[in-house]
Amino acid sequence: MARLGVDFGTSNTGAAVMAGGRPYAIPLEPGEQTLPTAIFVDFAERKYLYGSRAARAMMDGAEGRFMRALKSILGTPLAREPRRLLNERLTLIELIARFLSEIRSRAETHTGMTFDTALSGRPVHFHSASTERDAHALADLTEAYRLAGFKSVDFLPEPEAAARAVDGAGRMLIVDIGGGTSDFTLCERDGGQTRVLASGGIRLGGTDFDKALSLGHVMPLLGYGAQIGAELGAKTHTAPRALFHDLASWEKIPFVYDAGQLREVQKWIRLAPEPRGFERLADVLESHLGHDIAYAVEAGKIAANGAEAGEIALGVVERGLSVSLKAEALTAALAGYGDEIADCALDTLRMADCAPDKVDQVVYVGGSSLLGAVRHAMSRALPNAKPVDSEVFTAVVHGLAIAAE
Repeated sequence: MARLGVDFGTSNTGAAVMAGGRPYAIPLEPGEQTLPTAIFVDFAERKYLYGSRAARAMMDGAEGRFMRALKSILGTPLAREPRRLLNERLTLIELIARFLSEIRSRAETHTGMTFDTALSGRPVHFHSASTERDAHALADLTEAYRLAGFKSVDFLPEPEAAARAVDGAGRMLIVDIGGGTSDFTLCERDGGQTRVLASGGIRLGGTDFDKALSLGHVMPLLGYGAQIGAELGAKTHTAPRALFHDLASWEKIPFVYDAGQLREVQKWIRLAPEPRGFERLADVLESHLGHDIAYAVEAGKIAANGAEAGEIALGVVERGLSVSLKAEALTAALAGYGDEIADCALDTLRMADCAPDKVDQVVYVGGSSLLGAVRHAMSRALPNAKPVDSEVFTAVVHGLAIAAE
């Protein structure tokens, strides 16, 4: 029985094996090396959809529940809360298991092989601020793999996996910025051999960037920061922030669609001196448009990165509604996050007693490593190291395939 390398990511998932002495990323969708980590529970057809099909069903307005960034709930109380889906009571761990089972099935169908064991990538820290949650997250993911039919699963930190796959020589810092975490491995490459010197990480990634942009540029159009009047008297107060923060968080969006919450927003409309934003918010909740907004923010972020300006198109909320996102505004909004990432990278060097000027290359992997705010902060932290772009979306899963064999 072969062992499958699996990079279960916050935003995208990959699977790979060795073929002809080289790592081979299995096309989990036609022509694609990765699969969006997304699930759609189709209420009408009474079935589960995965990857791009899940995203299309949500965008097409099919009746159901869409979920993305489920990796972010590992280690939290949300992971083990049972929920009723298609007349079943399932925890989110069990839902992740169904996604992993689909990955396994597609990999077996494509290769003609049977996979009963896996080598999975994992962040250096699922929860960098809590060792207890970090341990719970690993236990949750282990359980999900076993529920998916794998007899055993081993784990390898994602940047250490990438270090096995990237080209280069000398002392390298792998910088892996994914959807939910930022991870670093300092290693030495000599004669085709890779020696890991230190690894570190922080719970900060692309979904956090999206949340910051949504709160800064979109949620004010829905009433974030607006005033609500009192039932009696002339006093006003700022609208509660929790709903807006949940609506801007990929993993929490499915849980904001509550009848009681909608009634509360309708009360805000009645009491607000300027109700237009809350009226839009009520439409978003009633029509389940939270993920449409999140995708629009993500698309605007990508468009503005490396260009003069992008646009967050919100026509799904209101015809003609959009927000211009200039490149400098994008960089400014994410600069603090870039500094946190660079600080964690330097902490990783300190673990190995390595000065920044002793690093030959900084090798970038992970989709969010392409952002200018990350690059600017890293270049300031390690000005003498040569920046190298690896295969940002497949370096980790290629390394897992190498290590699995």
